Amino acid sequence: MKILRNTVDSYTVLKNDQQLANDKLKLKKTAKKAVLTLFGFIILIGISYIILSPVFEIVSHSFFSDDDATDPMVYMIARNITMEKFHAVIKTMSYWKILAGTMINDIVLMIIQVIICSMVGYGFARFDFPLKKLWFACVVIMIVIPTHVIMLPLYITFRNFDIFGIISMIKGQAINLHSTIAPIYIMTVFGCGLNAGIYIYIFNQFFRGLPKEIEEAAFVDGAGSFYTYFRIMLVNAMPSVITVAVFALVWQYNDFFFVKLFSVSNWMSMKVQAVYTSIASVYELNSPTIIQLYLNAAIVLDLLPVLLIYIFLQRYFVEGVERSGIVG
Repeated sequence: MKILRNTVDSYTVLKNDQQLANDKLKLKKTAKKAVLTLFGFIILIGISYIILSPVFEIVSHSFFSDDDATDPMVYMIARNITMEKFHAVIKTMSYWKILAGTMINDIVLMIIQVIICSMVGYGFARFDFPLKKLWFACVVIMIVIPTHVIMLPLYITFRNFDIFGIISMIKGQAINLHSTIAPIYIMTVFGCGLNAGIYIYIFNQFFRGLPKEIEEAAFVDGAGSFYTYFRIMLVNAMPSVITVAVFALVWQYNDFFFVKLFSVSNWMSMKVQAVYTSIASVYELNSPTIIQLYLNAAIVLDLLPVLLIYIFLQRYFVEGVERSGIVG
């Protein structure tokens, strides 16, 4: 009996020690998780502040009055909120006219990008042809090499644009396509427009992930390659289409490199750049601080269409990114 009692006591002590050890381990894991969560939260706040602080500053300063700009006690929140800067910028920039023209060209270029890049990506994913790996390597090079490397050749090509000497034979000399949007359209149609390499890669990855049985069933039913592509494959590739469409719409709208290179004056990014000089000339302003307020208002007006595009297409865009070749 005494032995049994000692055994029970020993078992109870051992059980209590094991429970205490488990509680300590559980507490240690909880504390570790809490510390990591707090650390991640601090890092997230810090990164968000670094990224968003300049944006908040631009937005808040666009509502500043002249007195707020020169008041050392005012930093982020204006004492006298005014829309004067926005009205002046809209009038000086011819904002609505420039926005309409930019959006029309932007949408057309986006549609061309989707059609051309999806066809190229589909060709790489489904067809075998000579030097296929070499041509796809050229697509990768389009992504890797900065556009500044080919800036001079592009400038010269469209400064003296001549197709195998045919234009010179007809008109007597090459034509200058600068100060027009024609170079951007030509590059887009031939699959080498803004960030075209990335779009081709996205479509190629997505089409490679689709089962070949879909096409085989279409071919059995008598469908040709183009019918299969437009009516079946492109419809199934809608997530990647939405992803590329949003990317192309936003990146083309914000493009400054090619617009500046080809001197396309009627583009939103060019007009925003010219606001500083225009406002100073029209309103005879000499203070850089005051002129900067007008520039902030122009930047806010420039950002609004992009924000609206993201708000309306956010759900489709996130779904497209998750299901497209970006994650592959």
